[in-house]
Amino acid sequence: AQASPLAWRLFATEGVTSVFLAADFVTVSKSDEMDWVALKPQIFGAMMDFYASGEPVLSEESGSEELDSLVITDDDSEVVQMIKELLEMRIRPSVQEDGGDIVYRGFDDESGVVTLQMQGSCAGCPSSSVTLKAGIENMLRHYIPEVKEVRDIAADDEEMGFETPW
Repeated sequence: AQASPLAWRLFATEGVTSVFLAADFVTVSKSDEMDWVALKPQIFGAMMDFYASGEPVLSEESGSEELDSLVITDDDSEVVQMIKELLEMRIRPSVQEDGGDIVYRGFDDESGVVTLQMQGSCAGCPSSSVTLKAGIENMLRHYIPEVKEVRDIAADDEEMGFETPW
């Protein structure tokens, strides 16, 4: 949250436990004890006040120039290029509709395992394992025979996600 003035403002709302910032949406998670009916106007107000202030969402020292994990690079094998293209074109839009995102972490040629990281509202969501296995894994295995399995790695510190700073 040190890198995002917006995240700091949202964390000032009692009950906010995490904030995920993406290019065109913000996902806010709450503690189990809090009710969305009470939190929603506070969160909305904090966001409106923030955007009216004209402050940048990320501060200059945030290091947000990191390359998107789904960008195809010259170093990617043909299989990795196909995996990234399917993730970007067919899977990521659906995941983002639910307030999350997907990060490509790697592919092991020998075992056929694709490693991904679910972010935002998809990280830790009970249905994300179903999305991962029934949706993502089935699609990748259908179009790319080299893929045998898809695994999610839970990140301790998401790149653009922030946990409560206190």
